[in-house]
Amino acid sequence: MISKSGTKVILIGLLLAVYGCGNSLSDAPYQATGIKIGEVTDNAAIVWTRLTHNLERVTSEAPMPEVRYHDFKTGELIKKSKGRPDLAPVVRFPEGSTIDTIEGAVPGAPGEVRVLYKNERASDWKTTDWHSVDPKRDYTHQFKLTDLGPDTRYQLRVEARAGEGGKKGQVVAGGFRTAPLADYTGRILFTVSTGQAYPDQDVPGGYKIYAEMLKLDPSFFVHTGDILYYDKLAKTIELARWHWQRMFSLATNVEFHRRVGSYFIKDDHDTWRNDCWPSMETKFMGDFTFEQGQAVFLEQVPMGERTWRTFRWGRDLQVWLVEGRDFRSPNTMPDGPDKTIWGAKQKAWFKRTVRQSDATFRILVSPTPLVGPDRTSKHDNHSNVNFAHEGNELRQFISKQKNMYVICGDRHWQYVSVDAKTGVREYSCGPASNEHAGGWSNDKRYPEHQYLNVTGGFLAVTVNRPQGKPTLTFRHYSVDGVILNEDRLAAK
Repeated sequence: MISKSGTKVILIGLLLAVYGCGNSLSDAPYQATGIKIGEVTDNAAIVWTRLTHNLERVTSEAPMPEVRYHDFKTGELIKKSKGRPDLAPVVRFPEGSTIDTIEGAVPGAPGEVRVLYKNERASDWKTTDWHSVDPKRDYTHQFKLTDLGPDTRYQLRVEARAGEGGKKGQVVAGGFRTAPLADYTGRILFTVSTGQAYPDQDVPGGYKIYAEMLKLDPSFFVHTGDILYYDKLAKTIELARWHWQRMFSLATNVEFHRRVGSYFIKDDHDTWRNDCWPSMETKFMGDFTFEQGQAVFLEQVPMGERTWRTFRWGRDLQVWLVEGRDFRSPNTMPDGPDKTIWGAKQKAWFKRTVRQSDATFRILVSPTPLVGPDRTSKHDNHSNVNFAHEGNELRQFISKQKNMYVICGDRHWQYVSVDAKTGVREYSCGPASNEHAGGWSNDKRYPEHQYLNVTGGFLAVTVNRPQGKPTLTFRHYSVDGVILNEDRLAAK
């Protein structure tokens, strides 16, 4: 895991960067889970905030809860329930510990927040009203800023206080870039990641990829889902929220998300459990339900009216982000025209908006693969035979669109694949750390593979016009920021 001394060094440096050397670090309420900036357009953005009782997360020396499963056949409590969805979990907290004192916990606190923001070239700050955080939504609040200018770098200050007339708490500083207008032809670079498992951290205080992505100065970031993994420990809604607390109080994550605008997609592990669908029945997740998982996601990330949406970034780029859990049929349902992952309404929206777009390059970002190839044991995505009907429909549609490509998450390895039947080109970004890579082998290369690497890292995508020719460049990076693969595609 992470060393105590290394964590302390990163935390001290982070606190100075976020709060400033001149600010007091002693007054509550605090903002130990940082801020998130999302859903950025050419005139708007959402700023996510959360108040906390403590300046720092509970340390790694603290105890962890233990989960056992009640075997109704024997009456015993057993450690594992693989293949036994009928077994109900029992969560045990070590004596004297609670949800607020286990490792990584960051309990929320009441109070008020407001956002100050300005064009980085301006001198005057604009200010929102003070708003109370919501204890029913894990002491969070989201601000939608709607009076922004296009292609502009904004500075932020998120202020906290105990209440009206109460003492002031901490201030978190940050910033982001707004999207340019649709006639902009300059350079855009964004990064993509998936598969961020808490036990698989690879640097004190989090993940190497965040510092490496910051070096590229991305216009925005996309997380394709599996932002965290509920399956083993999130047996109540309180434990689900604890997953978000411990993940987004990691120093690397706090630092990155205060500086870059993001778009978040959810997948199975950060909705509920592995390969889940809305009507799934299982005792495995205890008191934590699929519906609660949907609600917790919306409270923990900056998000607008719906989780399926499209964003325009200049003349040459439009991105679609889709919802792969809320509308899906059971994986066990026989395949056919009525079986779906996206649902009819989302699918119609996707086709309509893609046809309407005049962007040079169009990119679908999917939480799961459309091309693969994937393991034959999997039954959860459009590259699997279980969803072949809708998969064929989507691949055929995408193949008829000029300069359209797919980026996917979910798979724990990097790849570039070209579908043999339709020619659809798909880029898998790979997991957040080498420790989380696996599920495939480098010697298992299929004809579809243009690039294959079972490794952690991230994907960076650049849109530019060298010599006046619109060009799209995909680069796979290692966790240490080394380019592993590069594809440079000129507009057709």
